[in-house]
Amino acid sequence: MSSSESNLNSTPAPLGPGGTRRSSAGMVALSLILLAGLVWAMAPGRAKFVPAPLRPVLPGCPLKAPDFVPSDSTEVPGVDLSALSAAQKNRVLFRVNMEPCPCGCNNSLAACRTNHPTCPVGKELVEKIMADETGANGKVSGDRSQ
Repeated sequence: MSSSESNLNSTPAPLGPGGTRRSSAGMVALSLILLAGLVWAMAPGRAKFVPAPLRPVLPGCPLKAPDFVPSDSTEVPGVDLSALSAAQKNRVLFRVNMEPCPCGCNNSLAACRTNHPTCPVGKELVEKIMADETGANGKVSGDRSQ
């Protein structure tokens, strides 16, 4: 079978209005445009959402306090750490950075002393921690020898 015989059996492409052959790319483009129009026409309408109105906080309702986050202060205002040994200083700094101040500021004792130097609650607790770590008679608070 020669190539001229196979060409005779195939159907020629349809002729356009000007006697030119239509390209298959044009047909694909036209099909895609018609398909896109059909999808757009059949798409459901979008819901029109309106945000809920914000209600003001009632006067008697306390606001939620933020979570306690420990601080990492290496100095505490009003506290002389120079007289302490390195171990005592580390224990004092650990405690004042990890313990929350009960005055309601929701900061650590060290942050409360830094941000609110007039807080009497924080000052008393820092002094108590210093007394606990130095011991009442000057002994180191981890020293178990008697």
